[in-house]
Amino acid sequence: MSANGRDDIRRLVEENDVNFIRLQFTDISGTLKNVAITKSQLEKALDNECVFDGSSLDGFAREAESDMCLHPDRDTFTMLPWRPSHYGVARLICDVYSPDGSPFEGDPRQILKKQVERAAALGYEFNVGPECEFFLFQTDDNGLPTTTTHDTAGYFDLGTVDMGGDIRREICLTLESMGFELEASHHEAAFGQHEIDFQYDTALRTADNIMTFKMAVKSIAKASGAYATFMPKPKAGTSSSGMHINMSLTDGKKNLFADPDDPAGHGLSETAYRFMAGVLKHARALTAVCNPTVNSYKRLIAGDEAPAWITWSYCSRSPLIRVPSTRGRGPRLELRSPDPAANPYLMLACCLAAGLDGVEHGLTPPPAVNENVHEMGSAERNRRGIGMLPLSLKEAVEELKRDRVVSGVLGEHALRSFLLEKESEWNGYNRSVTSWEIDNYLEKY
Repeated sequence: MSANGRDDIRRLVEENDVNFIRLQFTDISGTLKNVAITKSQLEKALDNECVFDGSSLDGFAREAESDMCLHPDRDTFTMLPWRPSHYGVARLICDVYSPDGSPFEGDPRQILKKQVERAAALGYEFNVGPECEFFLFQTDDNGLPTTTTHDTAGYFDLGTVDMGGDIRREICLTLESMGFELEASHHEAAFGQHEIDFQYDTALRTADNIMTFKMAVKSIAKASGAYATFMPKPKAGTSSSGMHINMSLTDGKKNLFADPDDPAGHGLSETAYRFMAGVLKHARALTAVCNPTVNSYKRLIAGDEAPAWITWSYCSRSPLIRVPSTRGRGPRLELRSPDPAANPYLMLACCLAAGLDGVEHGLTPPPAVNENVHEMGSAERNRRGIGMLPLSLKEAVEELKRDRVVSGVLGEHALRSFLLEKESEWNGYNRSVTSWEIDNYLEKY
């Protein structure tokens, strides 16, 4: 049940002088879309009667079944503070339905809701806290993005060297006005790189929040004359942007990952270890969804700060899954491979399914690896059975095809659309000629 009734939405529209409402939804690639309506069409929207042509969007309908219906989630109503206060603009996040009234199987939000409902039937609520990184770049005279940064700051720097600090501050104030509870914000390791962390929530609300966060960051940056990008690795020779996700299961009240009597001394329950084992088991297939672009794999390379090996640890920061200190927060598992290009609905749906597979089948994770895996020799990694994440989008997509659990989460329609898009992206990448090739081969041959 929605906490906001129809009367609540009407009241909010009047109180905030709203004249335009954006009905937002997300396509298979994780791109935010919207249909804008005026206030006069609000009742039609609340009656789930707003229709759009889905045939032109990636992952949606074929031409013969192109009419899609938007069903607003009334709890997602919020003002867009960067728009003018007079004739204000609000938004509602929507689920996509087919004309016959059934949930559209290609809608990423519906895919996540299906997995959340499956977990609820087992007595679980999936909570997630993301750590979102992004770059702020200058724009050129035409307003187009460059890769020139506003600062020469480093990790946790402040003051005049962090020229993006004012923009980050404005982003934080805007997010708080939209109801976000922010935990921290700081400059990251690379010039122009930033991180803002917000409070964990249920999986669906977190996915909605990630989409809202990215929209707000880009909008505030643009209003400030900058450009924000969530591209995983926009510059060579510097740090990449990740989106670590902190995961736990509850029964609605109690953290089911917690066990103070854990024999291993990590404070984790049997459920937590089994969930971890499921994610590790399906890690290679999950990579296609958590790291969905060609550029993602410029981040996931051995020797970089991002994880490349399928391990877990409670005292190292190089593994795929880290068990953070529980001080101030309950036990959780931090999955460190995802990047901010991921579609959050598909990412969380697949991670939840992988973890539940481990819980339901009583899987046991391998021993923790507390050394730096990047510094191990291949013989030692082989002796300890340490696997590696895919090295390319092509390899990850092939793993997704083979994994029935992860591919099954997407369903036939969304899987087909996702694979077609990724294969097209890979083929386009292979046909391109990069500046690196020109620099290295043009004069040599």
